[in-house]
Amino acid sequence: MKEKEIKLVYTEYNDMAEMSDEDRMLVGKAIEAGRKAYAPYSRFQVGAAMLLEDGTVVSGANVENAAFPSGSCAEKTALSYAVSNYPGIKPVAIAVVARTEKGLTGEPVPPCGNCRQMLLEEENRNNTPIRVILYGAERIVMVPNSEKLMPLQFTRDHLVG
Repeated sequence: MKEKEIKLVYTEYNDMAEMSDEDRMLVGKAIEAGRKAYAPYSRFQVGAAMLLEDGTVVSGANVENAAFPSGSCAEKTALSYAVSNYPGIKPVAIAVVARTEKGLTGEPVPPCGNCRQMLLEEENRNNTPIRVILYGAERIVMVPNSEKLMPLQFTRDHLVG
């Protein structure tokens, strides 16, 4: 038997002023997107903004449905839009922001497992890292790529045995 350890190294910011202009802009777009979320059941609005390699920014918001879990996450919405409307242009970063009825969450909210898997698939498909910026009003976390969010990953290699 072997015991192994998985380690996650990320950057933490206390203030948006510490971030690059590009990352601040992306967080701003994610905040904007979150305001458009349709979340009448949970009242938990999530916005995502994805930066493509050519500088294009696409955004998405969560869309809930009374028939849970038929809704769509903000990250999934942004990624699907990017892939559908900008084929061949690789995503390089995504910012995720969440708010409740009290305002922006203090702590950053990470993507769910499904969204992590979708980001990982796109990252592997393009052989290009997707930087993940998780914004919280009290701190901001930047992970260098989505692979770091899924250390024990399921990939196409598992399908062929």
